[in-house]
Amino acid sequence: MSDHAGALTVARREADILSTLRRLKGRATVGDVAADTGLPTEDARRGLKALLESHRGHLAVSDSGELLYEFDRRLIERDSEPLLARLGRAVGKTLRGAFKAWIVVMLVGYFVAFVVLVIAALFASQRGSDSRGRGWGRGGHRGGSIPFPSFWFWYLVWSPRWRIGRPYYGHRWERTLDREDPVPFYKKVFAFVFGPDRPKPTQRQRDRATVRLIRSRRGVLTTAELVEHSALAYPDAENEMGRLLGAYDGEPAVSPEGRLAYAFPSLMTSAHEERLPRPPNPAWLRLERDLELTGNSAGANATIAGMNLFTLAAAATAPWFIFPRLGLGGPAAFVGLVLVPLVFSVLFFGIPLARTAWVKIENRRRRARNVRRVLLGLIYERTLREGGGIGVEEAQRPVAGRQGEGAPGRPLVESTLHHLAAELEADVNPDDSGTLRFTFAALRSEVLAGEAIRRRLRLDERTLGPIVFSTSDTPEEASRRDMEAFDRSLAADADLTRYAPSVERIAYEEDYELVAFDDDLARGKAPRGRERRLR
Repeated sequence: MSDHAGALTVARREADILSTLRRLKGRATVGDVAADTGLPTEDARRGLKALLESHRGHLAVSDSGELLYEFDRRLIERDSEPLLARLGRAVGKTLRGAFKAWIVVMLVGYFVAFVVLVIAALFASQRGSDSRGRGWGRGGHRGGSIPFPSFWFWYLVWSPRWRIGRPYYGHRWERTLDREDPVPFYKKVFAFVFGPDRPKPTQRQRDRATVRLIRSRRGVLTTAELVEHSALAYPDAENEMGRLLGAYDGEPAVSPEGRLAYAFPSLMTSAHEERLPRPPNPAWLRLERDLELTGNSAGANATIAGMNLFTLAAAATAPWFIFPRLGLGGPAAFVGLVLVPLVFSVLFFGIPLARTAWVKIENRRRRARNVRRVLLGLIYERTLREGGGIGVEEAQRPVAGRQGEGAPGRPLVESTLHHLAAELEADVNPDDSGTLRFTFAALRSEVLAGEAIRRRLRLDERTLGPIVFSTSDTPEEASRRDMEAFDRSLAADADLTRYAPSVERIAYEEDYELVAFDDDLARGKAPRGRERRLR
């Protein structure tokens, strides 16, 4: 009963805070909420943090150093989807499933039927006008005794170890499976028509790497560091930091310069004495591969296309080759053995051809996102290691050198660099030769602020950091503390290089890597190691 009452209290508190935020157009401090609702300050703070997890919003710091909670003015819930969109998706999924089943029945069924009919027509041709019933050659196969596909054929069509709904991510993923776990043929037929399944990682799966990043950064993370890891646009990264703050019991921390970082003490608590985990790869070590049209191997595509071509040719020639030899005819035979398979075969080839344009567009988007990731690598490396600026020519070289043939041209690189400059508040000035130089001083300042807060909080040690101010200090003691703080800031500055992996190395991440770990666990297998292909 008490739990129920507690849940009602929390729900009522959040409802009161939402009402306040609506009146204040989504922007409020803890004091605003406390004054409007009458809630204790700590309850108001907890309620706002909880709403950051469930609603789109983020934290900001005012000029006076006060924390400001900024939500979407419409107070939209995260991952919300309109009812009509959900219904449309459900209906589309049902129709797609039914269409997939129809495709397999049609492709395999008509292929087998036409194989039998063509063999029968060939035997009928050899018999000529002999109608005394010698059968179709030695062995006398008649009627129901026509050779039928063996067990192995059906094993390829329906692998016994595969459950309905298990995804097929393409032939690269297939190579990671055990030999005793072959992908059934029908999955490759679906991929030929609709493309391979696209992994859909859950929020928990996406958060796994972010939590590891937080722990590797000693429990403190800045928005700039999340951008380095995720390649999110800075406003989206701010929104995501708000969600993480609510989801993982984080606390905002403001540096003396007014820079905002996020501390997660609970994530640093462990029952084991362990070293800090290795951080996950930054964005430029997780480039996106081009989508494949079918995801199948060349051999699988040739087999499927060959089956459909055979059906298409057999249906098109049936009135002249099969019908006369087997005595078939009439509207029913024409519709069932000519019209229906012809329409099906044309659609079977037509859908992948229509998808080709979409795949090309999506791959252009992926390559543009890869340009952004490589440029982020260059920016973070140059800014955190050297503190220097970047020119367009310097930015063009790593993009062209790392992505090989078909690398994006200068216009895309230049426009992406300008976009990143605006997003990360870079200073853009011409050098002595008139060439624009992009200097990301704000980015360096934010990462430095995060490091300073780490040193102050020492969440990895769970001990009190050095005293930076005391009301009992004499002027001499205050001066000494200021000098010590300055020395620590210089040391933090020197430590920034460890947060900037070299952009000399990039890597591609397979789409299925985020979900492979959990897929293996669900099937009772030891999770396999993730493969990384370096270029």
